[in-house]
Amino acid sequence: MNKQRLVGGFVLSTVTLLGLLLSNSIFADAGGRRATEVGSMGPVPKAQCGPSDHTESGLQGETTAWERSSGDSLLGYNCNLELVGRFKGEGAFSQDGPSYFSHCAYMATENDPNQEHPGIVVIDVSDPTHPQATAYLDETAAGLNPHENNKVNEKRGLLGLAQSNGPNFAVYDLNGDCAHPKLASTFDVPDSHGHMGGWAEDGKTYYIGQQFRGVPGILPIIDVTDPYNAKWLLNWPFTTANPTGRPHDLSTNKDGTRLYAGQPGNFGAPANNSSFGPDGLVILDTSDIEFRLPNPQIRVISTLFWDDQGQAEQMLPFSSHGRSYIISTDESGGQAGAGGLPAACARGASPYGYSNIIDITDENNPRIVSKIMLEVHDPANCNHFIGQPLDAGSLLDYSTERCALDRPINPTLAACGSRGTGTRVYDVSDPLHPAEIAYWKGPGSGRRIPSRIGELVAGHVANGRKAGGSRALRQGSRRRRQGARAESVGRRRCQRLSGSSLHRRLPEDAEGQGDPRANRGERLSLREMRFGRRQASHRNVISRYSLARALFLCS
Repeated sequence: MNKQRLVGGFVLSTVTLLGLLLSNSIFADAGGRRATEVGSMGPVPKAQCGPSDHTESGLQGETTAWERSSGDSLLGYNCNLELVGRFKGEGAFSQDGPSYFSHCAYMATENDPNQEHPGIVVIDVSDPTHPQATAYLDETAAGLNPHENNKVNEKRGLLGLAQSNGPNFAVYDLNGDCAHPKLASTFDVPDSHGHMGGWAEDGKTYYIGQQFRGVPGILPIIDVTDPYNAKWLLNWPFTTANPTGRPHDLSTNKDGTRLYAGQPGNFGAPANNSSFGPDGLVILDTSDIEFRLPNPQIRVISTLFWDDQGQAEQMLPFSSHGRSYIISTDESGGQAGAGGLPAACARGASPYGYSNIIDITDENNPRIVSKIMLEVHDPANCNHFIGQPLDAGSLLDYSTERCALDRPINPTLAACGSRGTGTRVYDVSDPLHPAEIAYWKGPGSGRRIPSRIGELVAGHVANGRKAGGSRALRQGSRRRRQGARAESVGRRRCQRLSGSSLHRRLPEDAEGQGDPRANRGERLSLREMRFGRRQASHRNVISRYSLARALFLCS
């Protein structure tokens, strides 16, 4: 497709072509993708499921009122994914990982006083069919209750933890034995009340997002150049004069000089609210922090805000065919704004949060080029959800919260976990035209929707409820016949995956590779997928994965 477009460009006259080359070229990469091109902006094409799958009966992503009231949702729902193994332990809580390094997973439990083993659970997943707990990181306040500050930097083999709504920070060295992490540093950060945060890509800096993300606010920054002597660097202030860039979640570019902040905002939020102000992406220049300059400054390079969702969270960078992109997520959607769901529908907003694919090749002018949207996110279906029964006493919510990619360069798969749609796996080989290829929703309980919040990491989803655990998923029917082929593929060249907290290695040159992770259920689960990049003609692609390459999710 790209080659055809490039050839088509050569029909321009010599004068016209030279004019374009001497000005701002409309062709921005070797593949011929136009810098101004925009793709699909509605619900993605549905996955084509197998005959033995237990599939959804309503809108794409929906668990209908009948499915919940009849008990059908107790079976869960799947399309091209099936359960491989699980670790229940004493449960998981909210979005507490897991994060990953090598053959180990790290799952937080938020210090339930009734637990026999509080703190981060270290799980050896070298045998994905029988994950085993090997240690409990309970010696720091951050380890007992990190919430969404449970992040691994794969490049340096470090686990960063920051205390939920508290000051403690801890960093663990995973390099000697990932199943028995070594506490490298821990200390209290002045005025910090952690909520979510993350590493600079080079592993030398940790940014602690805060429980209060409004104005005035702060962003504590930790120097982890020497993990055994980690130091508080500074608290960057957000003021009424400088309110832009307050991160919910964050990521950076490869060298740490650019920070991509998901600034959370809800429609109509008052000025003293944590979600006050516009919602979307802020690109920050963090060069002064990266180079440890005296009196460091953080500067806003550009912003891209949207008003049809709420609570922007993840900003997941990747590159595809010479262009740079970000996948965003929004935790709440339009219903979190003033007036709730009816008001969101009336103003044409999406009822629930979904993912944008944002082209950041020109960092001064980021732009949305496509949407990873299901039918439950479509504003045209918003009124369908007004008056529907609650989800076990809570608001019905199908917002996408975390995504991960099979590789950071030319990815083919993205797996996204959400509060209600489960784990959805998409073909993103063409970032302008994503397509759904698989999903999994773990069994519900009572009148609850099967799969709720999830965090995706590098092709796997981590999710959790208060009575959760972890699971492993894999692709289905043809995996046994193709196991030997998968092992052969697995021995080829590998490239690091990047995600919110998991970094693993997969074949760089194998089509459609990714280890999509299961989403919220009641245990940590590993899965592989049956179908490949484009449903119609790639049934056998993803099934080449070996069982050993399955990843995990927390629910």
